[in-house]
Amino acid sequence: MEILFVAAEAAPLAKVGGMGDVVGSLPKVLRSMGHDVRIFMPYYGFLPDKVDISAEPVWQGTAMFNDFAVYETTLPGSDVPVYLLGHPAFDPRKVYGGDDEAWRFTFFANGAAEFAWNYWKPQIIHCHDWHTGMIPVWMQQSPDIRTVFTIHNLAYQGPWRWELERITWCPWYMQGNNTMAAAVQSADRVNTVSPTYAQQIKTPDYGEDLEGLLSFISGKLTGILNGIDVESYDPATDKYIAKNFTPDSLENRRVNKVAIQEELGLEVNSKAFVVGLVGRLVEQKGLDLILQILDRFLSYTDAQFILLGTGDRYYETQLWQMASRYRGRMATYLLYSEGLGRRIYAGADAFLMPSRFEPCGISQMIAMRYGCIPVVRRTGGLVDTVQHHDPEHQAGTGYCFDRYEPLDLFTCLIRAWEGYHFKDAWRALQRRAMGQDFSWDKSAVDYVKLYSEMLGLDYRDQLPKPELAPALASPVTQASPPSSRSNQSPPSK
Repeated sequence: MEILFVAAEAAPLAKVGGMGDVVGSLPKVLRSMGHDVRIFMPYYGFLPDKVDISAEPVWQGTAMFNDFAVYETTLPGSDVPVYLLGHPAFDPRKVYGGDDEAWRFTFFANGAAEFAWNYWKPQIIHCHDWHTGMIPVWMQQSPDIRTVFTIHNLAYQGPWRWELERITWCPWYMQGNNTMAAAVQSADRVNTVSPTYAQQIKTPDYGEDLEGLLSFISGKLTGILNGIDVESYDPATDKYIAKNFTPDSLENRRVNKVAIQEELGLEVNSKAFVVGLVGRLVEQKGLDLILQILDRFLSYTDAQFILLGTGDRYYETQLWQMASRYRGRMATYLLYSEGLGRRIYAGADAFLMPSRFEPCGISQMIAMRYGCIPVVRRTGGLVDTVQHHDPEHQAGTGYCFDRYEPLDLFTCLIRAWEGYHFKDAWRALQRRAMGQDFSWDKSAVDYVKLYSEMLGLDYRDQLPKPELAPALASPVTQASPPSSRSNQSPPSK
């Protein structure tokens, strides 16, 4: 199958959230299975620092009355072709932000559509979040190109229709009052990045005012759990951490704990309970709860707390001020650092992630890979990836709570702190967490099933690797061949 991934992020070239991990990992696995998978993304101003890019464009086009050029490179560490849309709007060294964000990404989506129509025509365009939401609308003009739309975060839905009508072409058949709503109605398939989140977004608590629409299109809505790049995130080989380790050599984690304490100016104490948080500092991630209980938790216990990330100025300020009151026990680093993040995963004992909602979450899976026990709220993908620790039956991989309340988070965190002092049980918990399989292999098979259904193919013919056969959990209902839609040429825009 020929598949074009279109997204605003692709790790390690550009990564802000979990979308970057997905687009940077899944195409590599699909390509290793024999499919022709390529990526289309913006040519951000910082990309020449990260990868060699051809000086001459491979194609040039026009969209929304602007000329653009497409350059080709390769995703680092793979053979996945990456096409970069070059335009002055993407020259700044940033991914998101700015008053022109709606225009920039609508233009990017239009450029991707022109690219698919005129340069490399895939069988399927896999679109990611609102930045690409107009592509499924426009592709209804091309019955031989199918579209998948993946919702990574329903809270961000893109510009309203009145704004879209001012800046781009909105065909007469387009439905929906914003980009996200138009995408989920026009795409051939819609999926979220975890099964639980796919069910939750059909309810008022999580639907972000689209729950009625998502219930209406539920026949084409599925949830496929994200994976992580287990070759990159491997504590046995990770070059960023002080000492490599495996589930059978967990005693080496102590070296990493001491190293991160020294690096960040914390009191060096290998027996201290160290809690880490790596991620975006936004309301979604449960920062409101953390601010309400962290002071009391640090006062009640001898624990240490490490935070790495950027986000809302309010949360940054509050956490920075709190760190100043707990010198030697709390470190706040308001920046993005891949290496430091990995050292926190390898050195901290627990990973805090009390999200209000969580489409999937990548951080908790990485944390478990490094033996860092997650403390999470049971919502979205956290339900699908973390099981509550049951010491009596030697089961579970983390500590979980249900209600989005400060007391519930505080109680859960205290339980983790107490559990840490039972060394044998804690070591067994770490081994169970590290033994979880979060590779892309099974999820890639699920995506192949989804793509095959859309094209009316037998998915078994699309799985050349026999070793993936055990991952097939259930038979696929054979889809009908693509319906016949208007075969008129796409209008110029």
